[in-house]
Amino acid sequence: MNRKLSLLFFVAAIFSLAWPAAGQIDQPVKWDVSAQKVDDNVYEIKATGQMGAGWHIYDLQDYPDGPNPTVFSVSGNAVEPVGEPQIISDTVREYDNIFEMEIGTCEGHVVIVQQVRTLQGGKCKADVHIEWQACNTGTCYPPDEYDTTLELKGTAPGDRTGSLWGLILEAILWGLLMLLTPCVFPMVPMTVSFFLKQSGNVAAGRFKAVMYGLFIVLLYTIPISIIIGLTWAIGGSAVTADIFNWLSTHWLPNILFFIIFMVFAASFFGAFEIVLPSKWTNSADKNSDKGGLAGVFFLALTLVLVSFSCTGPIVGTVLIKSTQGEFWTPMVTMLAFSIAFALPFALLAFFPSVLKKLPKSGGWLNSVKVVLGFIEVALGLKFLSVADQTYHWHLLDREVYLAIWIVCFTLLGLYLMGKIRFKYDTPLEHISVGRLVLIIIDFSFVVWMLPGMWGAPLKALSGYLPPLQTQDFVLGSPIRSGMTGTATATGAGTATGTGTADGGTYIVDGENTYVIAGSDQQSLPVYGSEVSLPHGLSGYSKLEDGIAAAAASGKKVFVDITGHGCVNCREMEARVWSDPEVLQRLRDNFVIVSLYVDDKARLPEDQWVTTPEGKVLKDVGRVNSKMVLDRFGVNSQPNYFILDGQGNVLAGPRGYNLDTDAFVKFLDL
Repeated sequence: MNRKLSLLFFVAAIFSLAWPAAGQIDQPVKWDVSAQKVDDNVYEIKATGQMGAGWHIYDLQDYPDGPNPTVFSVSGNAVEPVGEPQIISDTVREYDNIFEMEIGTCEGHVVIVQQVRTLQGGKCKADVHIEWQACNTGTCYPPDEYDTTLELKGTAPGDRTGSLWGLILEAILWGLLMLLTPCVFPMVPMTVSFFLKQSGNVAAGRFKAVMYGLFIVLLYTIPISIIIGLTWAIGGSAVTADIFNWLSTHWLPNILFFIIFMVFAASFFGAFEIVLPSKWTNSADKNSDKGGLAGVFFLALTLVLVSFSCTGPIVGTVLIKSTQGEFWTPMVTMLAFSIAFALPFALLAFFPSVLKKLPKSGGWLNSVKVVLGFIEVALGLKFLSVADQTYHWHLLDREVYLAIWIVCFTLLGLYLMGKIRFKYDTPLEHISVGRLVLIIIDFSFVVWMLPGMWGAPLKALSGYLPPLQTQDFVLGSPIRSGMTGTATATGAGTATGTGTADGGTYIVDGENTYVIAGSDQQSLPVYGSEVSLPHGLSGYSKLEDGIAAAAASGKKVFVDITGHGCVNCREMEARVWSDPEVLQRLRDNFVIVSLYVDDKARLPEDQWVTTPEGKVLKDVGRVNSKMVLDRFGVNSQPNYFILDGQGNVLAGPRGYNLDTDAFVKFLDL
């Protein structure tokens, strides 16, 4: 009995010694793995690891003769990885004296993502494998591993009907919405005025209206189809991006469009009649039975060309898809987009053909033309503004642009009241109710614009107006949003003053230059590419400077791919960036880098970039355009990315979307 008791006590002692050891082999890292569909046949696999207090694991970088890095892989017979796995949570990189190298570690929690593409229809299995080594200040566990399997639903190559119809519906909606964009809407009065002058033959007018819509569709679809074929053949879209960039931002097409609008306006005011040369007119008469469609074609061509600065992002997205292995889908979606885009203009072309039957007495038709003339003057300034911003001429800064608009629409109101008459106008004996409504709307618009001369944001016009930072005087400037204090203007474009925010003192010294003083404020590095941004924000124009500043400050990098001529970029800045939640995050959590892809400023020769094809890029915009295409895979703007302090992509791309709440979530990723 004593021997049995002794044996029992011996076994109990062994278990009592083994129990703490067994508790110690429980890994301090627990994993949760999930999958989310992000695109057609593309999933994002996300692994979230939670660590105990004081524990850390190493990042994904390989360390020869160093610690065991974390390994994350996804495999399966019907899936393939897209790119490399990335850690999108915070990592800390420090020099390790033991290993004599810089090492990245993750503490508290880690989030690793990997995109994969399914290769067949039905359910596919993705095998996820994770290896890691957990350490604290004095202990390292042996490397451990975790395996799991996820089910993904793939789409068969021949079964794309649902996704294709979704893309078509989206393209139709975008095509209809494009009518309301700043660079497309100016073509509405031009279309109406053009067809007002056409033949009184109703059937001929309607035929030309149909052909006008058809020309718009063909001018979009055929060139894009050719471009897609070429990019499919040569495997790149850099040349395409250059063409679109040239059309929307180069001084030559923008000045040409500006002159065209001013010439039309002068004609509407009665300065002269726009007529073809007599030889062309006689030829058109002789060929009237064949259609006489040259003018209709060139009007459609003008519409397509001037609309590129707004439709470019949609076209750019289609082209990017074509370089990702899709061929027919971009062509079909572009056809749907162009039909929806052309439909309102075709209907507008039908409408004037009916107006031709109405009596011309009373001068009401001339009044319509004069009103259109004022609108042409106002909207035509947009093209001059694009060239002015991209080439930094500073001829049409925001207050000058606004002053012209205020005067233009004031004169329009006076014309509607009968206080101003043009050459072919008849005296206005009384004001109709409809004209009175227009007068009220017009002068209300003028009064609404007036505060813009002192810096009011005028968000509804953000797509038309030059950016606020081009304005010399802004009431209360330049104390930044979120600060308290006063500033005193000392001259054009300069100011002095002080303010406080977050316990520190902000000293204003010169135009949009902020110096942070106070022991509780972190001093950030100063580089040569600092730029002023909307809403008192500041940032960099070079990506490497922004990454260096983020690494020094512990912040993330917010990459703003933008353009001086990008109306949707101005919309985002005015409507989304200005939101208090968004502005607070941009100001406090990020180093902002704004990459202008249409900036024509000449670079020093040592900063020129030579492409693999031997083309030398000499200006800021072309270098930025190539860089964002190579690094981020986008050739349209606006597009936004979030990077860590090492330049790794954490989130993006995010394009034009006025959903403020969604943008806040994007910033919080």
